[in-house]
Amino acid sequence: VPHFSDPQIAVVQSPQDYRDGNENIFKKLCYAEYKGFFHIGMVTRNDRNAIIQHGTMTMIRRHVLQESGAWAEWCITEDAELGLRVFEEGHGCAYIPHSYGKGLMPDTFTDYKIQRSRWAYGSVQILRTHLSQLFGFKRNRLTAGQRYHFIAGWLPWFADGFNLFFNVLALAWSIAMILMPATFDPPLIAFAVLPVLLFVFKLAKILHLYLTRVGANVRQSLGAILAGLALAHTIGRAVAAGLFTRRRPFIRTPKRADRHALFRAMTDAREESLFMLALWLAAFGISQSGATQSPDLLVWVLVLLLQSLPYATALVFAFISGLRLPARWLGPTTEMERLSHQLVSRDLAD
Repeated sequence: VPHFSDPQIAVVQSPQDYRDGNENIFKKLCYAEYKGFFHIGMVTRNDRNAIIQHGTMTMIRRHVLQESGAWAEWCITEDAELGLRVFEEGHGCAYIPHSYGKGLMPDTFTDYKIQRSRWAYGSVQILRTHLSQLFGFKRNRLTAGQRYHFIAGWLPWFADGFNLFFNVLALAWSIAMILMPATFDPPLIAFAVLPVLLFVFKLAKILHLYLTRVGANVRQSLGAILAGLALAHTIGRAVAAGLFTRRRPFIRTPKRADRHALFRAMTDAREESLFMLALWLAAFGISQSGATQSPDLLVWVLVLLLQSLPYATALVFAFISGLRLPARWLGPTTEMERLSHQLVSRDLAD
């Protein structure tokens, strides 16, 4: 509340937090993945007055809410859309990196995907509607830092959408290479290596940030990467849907859902499994074509295998969600919370 003594502050936001992160390994991996946004992304964005209002644990001035037109019922991430409108009108927001309340996480991989799909689709809705404001074509009071963080913050999700499109084309091209090797050559190394380098850089960056900024141990950091990769196909599909459709129903994330049997959990990743098998078969077919002496072809096989990793990760994550393994195998969550709090307190003191 004291933040509202500054008349410029219209929204005060604290992290979304969870009390069931120690129930099993699946939830602990989800918990570690969530931490990155609330203790890296939001802290950084707060330095530029560019946080995302995410609904849970938020306060907003009543007159600002009323004067801005209240919640946008056309958007399934109406909290983030309202926060952007508040910035466009010249108000300020404050982020307090301290947990004031804890809720529940999704219980199954399907529910985890439903939640992230809603977030990604809603982000595309916001970007489409506020494109002119974000790029300065329509008059508003957004700063350069706010424009940067809102656009750059959603780019990784658009990258997942592009990656889905790339994989479909890669499969089509690979099939053509196998059936008509004299007509279709492998893509140039320079074109094929780029996704490999970006993928390796992304993983190294996430691992570094989780170890140094979130306070997670190596197992929890790798688990957060696993959880993030497992959602890549879901996010890609949601982004693609957002680009070609305008309305989707708000699907509530179930909490305390019935526990899935292992087979049911595995079917939660059936789409990802099909993509994984298709990429593996394409790589195998090309490797058996008799032209593996070509560096371009060898690199293309490597690209196909690398592109299959997020899909394989989704299958593994679905398997983990069905097994309900003990959370203690990843180390204490309290230690991650303690170290995270120390890092945030140090940043605030600086």
